[in-house]
Amino acid sequence: MAQQQKVLAGEQQQLSQLQAQPQASDADLWRAVRAGDAGYTVAPGAESGRLINAVGQEGRLIRDQYVIPTLGAMLVGVFALFLLFYLINGPARLTKGFSGKMVRRWSSADMLLHWLMAISCLLLMITGLIIAWGRHALEGWMSADVWAGLIYGSKTLHDWTGPVFIVSWALCILKWMPLQMFKRYDFNWFMTAGGYVHFGPFKGKHPESGFANAGEKLWFWTLALFGLFISVTGVMLVLPDLVITRENSFVALIIHGFSAAILIGFTIVHIWMATALSEGGLESMVSGYCDENWAIQHHNIWYDEIKADGSLEYKTGT
Repeated sequence: MAQQQKVLAGEQQQLSQLQAQPQASDADLWRAVRAGDAGYTVAPGAESGRLINAVGQEGRLIRDQYVIPTLGAMLVGVFALFLLFYLINGPARLTKGFSGKMVRRWSSADMLLHWLMAISCLLLMITGLIIAWGRHALEGWMSADVWAGLIYGSKTLHDWTGPVFIVSWALCILKWMPLQMFKRYDFNWFMTAGGYVHFGPFKGKHPESGFANAGEKLWFWTLALFGLFISVTGVMLVLPDLVITRENSFVALIIHGFSAAILIGFTIVHIWMATALSEGGLESMVSGYCDENWAIQHHNIWYDEIKADGSLEYKTGT
């Protein structure tokens, strides 16, 4: 009964508004609707009186025509530049070769957190790229049924992987933050390109570095900042009831996409640096140990510290 009275009261209010206003043509009415003008309905919600969200429509066009192609070009460009650099420069070889002595660098907990975050992050990136660019790059190459299954599966996997990434990301940031503070000697690491360039004035340079070098610290703080952005906006997009207006949803989508592009770009660099560009670099995050000559060449300050305080630990049997 109360609901019926509410509906009748709403209809009466709408009728009174129409009677009080000059009569408009159908063209004027739909022009106002397309412009996003608000009217009155009995439906609850912050935007219940708006049939069309004009800002959201304009934003969708901007995203599809400008944002997505620009970000796609950026990501392809980063990968292409590092591939070209690798082909010209080659990897950073160990000056004294492998010593055969393995030094403890990461704990089992560190490796578990790293790979949990890394795998969830890569799944989010792959499924996110399918969601964002699949319609432009993949849909035309497969049947409607295959495309429907791919996009549905990508969206489902993306939504359920998100919480895993958020938790592992937060734990990694809290656990590793004390090791990621910039020091005065980090400036020289940037000035000498980290010792990875083998030609010109940079050839033969091996800058000082602590547990994390300056490039790793830059990656860490980029991950901390844009990981926060992508986590918050991801929750907003998965749980739209938390968002007051559709304009906020669109802003969240743009921030989410931009942050994802930044993280994908840095991830490409991180993977290149840890694998192809650094001889022996990947071993530490696979076994928890690094070669002693690798530690001395790339992280000499950290090596001197653990040697001085007695925490230097060799892998048994080597």
